[in-house]
Amino acid sequence: MPTPTQTPPPNRLTRQLGVPSATLLGLGSILGTGIFVSIGLAAELTGPSLLAAIGLAALLATCNALSSAQLAAAHPVSGGTYEYGYRLLHPNLGFLAGWMFLCAKTASAATAAIGASAYGLALIGVSSDGIRSGLAGAIALATMALVLSGLRRSSAVNTLIVLLTITALLSLCITVFIAAPSQASDRLMPILPDTDGWRDFFTATALMFVAYTGYGRIATLGEEAREPRRTIPLAVIATLGLSAVLYMVVSSSALLAIGADGLASSTSKGATPLEAAAQAVGGTTLGKVLAIGAVTAMLGVLLNLILGLSRVVLAMGRRGDLPNLFSKLSSAAEPTAAILLIGLSVSLLALVGSVKMAWTFSALTVLIYYAITNLAALRLPKADRLYPVWISWIGLMGCLSLTLFIPLNIWLGGFALAIIGFALRIFFQKKK
Repeated sequence: MPTPTQTPPPNRLTRQLGVPSATLLGLGSILGTGIFVSIGLAAELTGPSLLAAIGLAALLATCNALSSAQLAAAHPVSGGTYEYGYRLLHPNLGFLAGWMFLCAKTASAATAAIGASAYGLALIGVSSDGIRSGLAGAIALATMALVLSGLRRSSAVNTLIVLLTITALLSLCITVFIAAPSQASDRLMPILPDTDGWRDFFTATALMFVAYTGYGRIATLGEEAREPRRTIPLAVIATLGLSAVLYMVVSSSALLAIGADGLASSTSKGATPLEAAAQAVGGTTLGKVLAIGAVTAMLGVLLNLILGLSRVVLAMGRRGDLPNLFSKLSSAAEPTAAILLIGLSVSLLALVGSVKMAWTFSALTVLIYYAITNLAALRLPKADRLYPVWISWIGLMGCLSLTLFIPLNIWLGGFALAIIGFALRIFFQKKK
């Protein structure tokens, strides 16, 4: 088995990720837009029942994570569910997973670049759409350059980003639990929605489910994990457990600070809900700490998405679903062409995009992606199965159920995008 210092086989990436580095990459993907933005969106939909939605989303994410982990352990290659669908289900399902993931997560990466730019400019008192867009594009290009420099350096920067983000989040939690009045506990009620609120509750659960799915980045980087059968499951479980605890504690703190109405109103005004909560209990200084945390979190998401997306492009290039150019590795065993494609696409979208453009569409595509993941896990041979089969059945049923709460216009957009993808696939395969 290759070690970090050995030359990988031809056209294969180097195995260099252990459990700690893989876990930190997963956390860098999860502790971003989800915790700084989506809790406000969920609070707007379901009020204090946000906490129950976070818990339910975590349970569903656990089933999906375990399906992903055992698939990646059995098939430790780049591409994630794109590859699992191809190998265990049908090439069309594999392609659908890969294509929808590319489209939705490229938009999400652009959104992260825009968010980092907007919150960074707000810290220094600059408000200009032109400057924001230009800086967002530059941030995307700089992140692309970092990824091009190699996984080891990217992982080191990600570790710093995650530590800064967690420090900011814990600063909020500690301050709230010290400063919040005892009667603030009323803001955590009701735990469950009333009779008329269940549809909005499940929509909020779907949005929060998206926030957890950064653990999938570990699977897409499976070809670069050392001892994959051990490393990948441990890293996925550790990532999901740590992030679920952080989401619950941070969301409880935010509710205690300003309540569900405060979280919802701050989101509608373009601020991060956590920044508003921090200002309410700790003044401007703590608000700036949370704003810095938001910037680092967005950068972490951007970095990890470019890493993960480039590996999906590499896998699709290898199978001929994208031009063969993207299957090539550099002399340093890096997918340079794939990284350039993703980085330039993200930069272009960041120049013209909107912060709100990606989240609901990501919810649909992620649910489809993980439905295919669970289907593939159900087809695993018994010798490759690490967990009971009912876990994958729960994950599959949960994903399919939550798609029912996605608006029709988002479904129509996804359907049109899938048709475009399959048309391009036919074109590229004829060029082989």
